Amino acid sequence: MTGLNMIGRSLLRDADIIENSFPRERRAVSATRWLKRIKSAKPGLVLAWFVMAVVVLWALFPQWFTSYSPTVGVARQQLRAPSAEHWLGTDALGRDLLARIIYGAGNSLSGALVAVGVGLVVGTTLGIVAGSARGRIDGAIMRAVDVLLSIPQLLLSLSIVILLGFGIVNAAIAVGITSIASFARLSRSEVVRVRASDYVEAAFGSGGTFSRVLLRHILPNSLTSVIAFAALQLGWAILTISTLGFLGYGAPPPTPEWGLLIAEGRNYLARAWWLTTVPGIVVILVVLSANRISQSFGKGRG
Repeated sequence: MTGLNMIGRSLLRDADIIENSFPRERRAVSATRWLKRIKSAKPGLVLAWFVMAVVVLWALFPQWFTSYSPTVGVARQQLRAPSAEHWLGTDALGRDLLARIIYGAGNSLSGALVAVGVGLVVGTTLGIVAGSARGRIDGAIMRAVDVLLSIPQLLLSLSIVILLGFGIVNAAIAVGITSIASFARLSRSEVVRVRASDYVEAAFGSGGTFSRVLLRHILPNSLTSVIAFAALQLGWAILTISTLGFLGYGAPPPTPEWGLLIAEGRNYLARAWWLTTVPGIVVILVVLSANRISQSFGKGRG
């Protein structure tokens, strides 16, 4: 009996050692994978993520980055050049330009997210219905999509904004409506491609219902490209909303918005070049960063 007890205790001790060692091994493997990903990351992609992270922090916590008001100017400090007191200078009303850019990130980024959300939800739903139903429903939806694609997106956005009224929310909705057709066409093509694959046919052959196969096989394998396209559309939405703001169809003054900042500074290019140049550079950097991130999503899922 003593020998059996000793053997039993030894087996329990070995089992505890094995059980406790697996999580450590898993953590070690996970840490190694992350280190490999960090080392293999390209500098351009790292820079793109850094730019987007800074812009998101600007939008969420603008008070962390500046103590100046984005709407209230300081007397006798109009059109000051960049200095230690005002890093990016001041505008015609004595307002700190850096503060207006930082606070403007919230309006521009939130508007772009609303626009992408509208296009993603509505367009993807229409594409899934068209690709799954086929027949007359597919034909009717895709003919409507072709009509939307035949209209220049900026012209369509302007028309919708004029109907809805000016403002950052209406501009975002207008931009989102113009992107519905692109999301619908992409999601429809992905659903058709995945539905024709062998494993989907095998799922149907094994007795799977249409709704079950759609939720378990078709949708998860067809939405990856749509998500990558949504990241690309984020940069396009920021650029389009800034264009509407530049034309005067976006946020009304004195609301800080990147397109409006560029428009306000164009009358002072000879005296204060930074009022237009710096917001323009910020828009370009954010758009390029969003495009670079979307490319990495596409390669990772391709």
